[in-house]
Amino acid sequence: MPALGVHNRGLGSWPARRAAMSPDRPALLFGDEVTTYAQLLDRIARLASQLSSRGVRPGDRVAYLGPNHPAFVETMFAAHLLGAVFVPLNFRLAGPEVDYMLRHSGATALVHAPGSTFSERPDAVVEVGDAYENWLEAAGEPAAIDVPVDPDDVALILYTSGTTGRPKGATLTHANVVWNCFNLLVGVDVASDEVTLIGAPLFHVAALNQCLLPTFLKGGRSVIMPSWDVESALDLIARHRITWMFGVSAMFAGLARSPRWPGADLSSVRSVMSGGASVPEALIAAYQARGLTFCQGYGMTETAPGATFLEARESVEHIGSAGLPVFFADVRCVRPDLTDTEIGEPGEVLVRGPNVTPGYWNDPQATRDAFTDGGWFRSGDIARFDAGGHLHVVDRVKDMYISGGENVYPAEVEAVLFEHPSVAEAAVVGVPDPTWGEVGRAFVVPLPGAALQADSVRDFLTPRLAKYKLPVYVDVVTALPRTGSGKVRKADLRSRPFPPDFSEGSSHA
Repeated sequence: MPALGVHNRGLGSWPARRAAMSPDRPALLFGDEVTTYAQLLDRIARLASQLSSRGVRPGDRVAYLGPNHPAFVETMFAAHLLGAVFVPLNFRLAGPEVDYMLRHSGATALVHAPGSTFSERPDAVVEVGDAYENWLEAAGEPAAIDVPVDPDDVALILYTSGTTGRPKGATLTHANVVWNCFNLLVGVDVASDEVTLIGAPLFHVAALNQCLLPTFLKGGRSVIMPSWDVESALDLIARHRITWMFGVSAMFAGLARSPRWPGADLSSVRSVMSGGASVPEALIAAYQARGLTFCQGYGMTETAPGATFLEARESVEHIGSAGLPVFFADVRCVRPDLTDTEIGEPGEVLVRGPNVTPGYWNDPQATRDAFTDGGWFRSGDIARFDAGGHLHVVDRVKDMYISGGENVYPAEVEAVLFEHPSVAEAAVVGVPDPTWGEVGRAFVVPLPGAALQADSVRDFLTPRLAKYKLPVYVDVVTALPRTGSGKVRKADLRSRPFPPDFSEGSSHA
């Protein structure tokens, strides 16, 4: 087993530390393949040796492109063992989008899945599969690697979803990630026998930093899904006795609407955790009705990602809340003049703490724009605090629209739409209107086999929402456009043309 060095004070030291403590305990499960912590350390050290021989040095960027796979974990830790920066890329992007990130990050090495689309060729490129395994085998017995790494060195460049414009590369230091793990472990009782389902994409900060790394830190087992699939998830939960999982709203909605849901064996699950967008209370209630603890959190890539969290003991009493500020961070809601809002008054969320990004890769202007005086990070999200200090996320600043002088938060309308018995998913955007300035346009996805008419949707909303909040237009669609992390691409919805005469699947009030 490779020796534990003393100069690497970052994430690269974790595999050796964990292997020393629990060498024979399973670390990863992928399909039928189990990798122990000792085996994982050996593979990481071999990969690091090969990357070093190809010229990767401290501070260089090492990218990974592909679906969830153990090679993702190995590449990340190998990069960190060498003091390099890990750049996980969204494999769902088009080739030119991937090429932009490879150029922008200046990646010197790339590990990628078969069939990946890209044109940029870093100095070292290897494909996961036979070539990758041969690469590790050719490394021979790995020599000890002990590169000095400081906690404040950059560990990750995570490209934001790019819902508007070019994506920015948010940097997270080793310390940012460690403090996020501390915050997570304060709020969630992650155990050494945890069996965590990794169904969300690992290139997204939540699956990586909120699930895989805390599980690794505690010596638990991560069951990795190549991609999310409801039926496979239910099979894995029962077969491997999953105890904990993270998902976005769409993932949990899919599980709850599976025909297998009422009889599914969920007895091993201690809790589920969601974030990334507001979760409709009706969906949370569906999980609570099955006796499951449903915890929500709020955060973003730039906060590594946890900013607030609703612990299990409060998950029923404060249903729908994103919880209290995490232990090692501070959160405020402010008006446009940056003064603090009153209880119940919506305002922009600001976050400050050791988990907050130092800025964006090679983008000093975006970094300056992201912070206020005093080091508070501007989230661009609108939320309010209740009297007990719990945060309630309202919407994104850019998603809010003004209709007849009134602020409309689409997330509020979407939550009501979700309560419709025939609606599977919904998204609302503001569109120009000559009379009111902007009005709402709702896109709704019906449940399989359900007949859904635009007029019936509006009739459902009318007694439940103020008149100015009612969408003027309703589109019945088969699916919503989403980013790789599962967020709805609202910019795509805003740009959609209206159907001829707006008569097919839509109506105008």
